[in-house]
Amino acid sequence: IECDYDSCGYHLDVQVDPTQLLEAVQVLDDTDFFIESITGVDWIKEDQLEVVYDFSRFDFDCCRVVVRTRTPRSEPSVPTITPIFTGANWHERETHDFFGIKFEGHPHLVPLLLPEDADFHPLLKDFKP
Repeated sequence: IECDYDSCGYHLDVQVDPTQLLEAVQVLDDTDFFIESITGVDWIKEDQLEVVYDFSRFDFDCCRVVVRTRTPRSEPSVPTITPIFTGANWHERETHDFFGIKFEGHPHLVPLLLPEDADFHPLLKDFKP
């Protein structure tokens, strides 16, 4: 979906199935984009979690792309993008901490900010401290 940067903050919003994620990310790497951030969104009413990837490039003009993929809340899992963007490593660990999304194939998916024995994910909408 092409977007107006002034109103959205990005130029292109790409929504893919988890099985298409690596291919979409590879296209961005091949065209010299870099990863800015990765986060999650809890769509509790739809029983899904969404992973949101922000990419940019600044070599000619600002160009921002958002890639989104959704996974079932019951078994949240998407492939890791760390083989393509090594800088995604910590972003995926943080997203796993806060939302419980498993990044399949991640080289070291251990807690980054939460205690090692944490059995909760504080950014899920049904989290109760």
